[in-house]
Amino acid sequence: MLAARYLAGYPPELIAQAETLRLQGRLASHLAQRLPERHEVRSDVALFDYVNELKSRHMRNAGPLQFVGFDAKLRVLQQALGTHTRRTQVQGARLRTRREIRVATLFKEAPAALLRMIVVHELAHLRELDHDKAFYQLCQHMEPDYFQLEFDLRLYLMHLDQPPGGAAP
Repeated sequence: MLAARYLAGYPPELIAQAETLRLQGRLASHLAQRLPERHEVRSDVALFDYVNELKSRHMRNAGPLQFVGFDAKLRVLQQALGTHTRRTQVQGARLRTRREIRVATLFKEAPAALLRMIVVHELAHLRELDHDKAFYQLCQHMEPDYFQLEFDLRLYLMHLDQPPGGAAP
């Protein structure tokens, strides 16, 4: 059951509804109805601008980002959709922190709300390293529908994992 893989931890009724949508071939239309808006962020430069605009709106005091970009290897190698890395470099007598955000390439074609959700998630890691209560409160501060979008993202990934030409058994 494909739904159980992506929706582990959700109530069984919700998993069953998602699986029914998938088996009936209605998952794509359901997602298109819920998330109709597309985005124009297709390059690393556009993503850098997009992320910094969100950062300046919600996290003015956070340190600067040195790199933001799409990464085609993320989902395959690290089983992640986005990463936030922090590296400390010694330059003479000073320590410099280099912060990077990488977003999986699949978000180039994803609905705008899902790109925003993953960017908000990675930005929240600038302040909160762990996925704890404070982390999710910060995510909700930046994106009030964060939890619904996280669920929609799981449905979207489930849809992408379907074999071409219909529903998987």
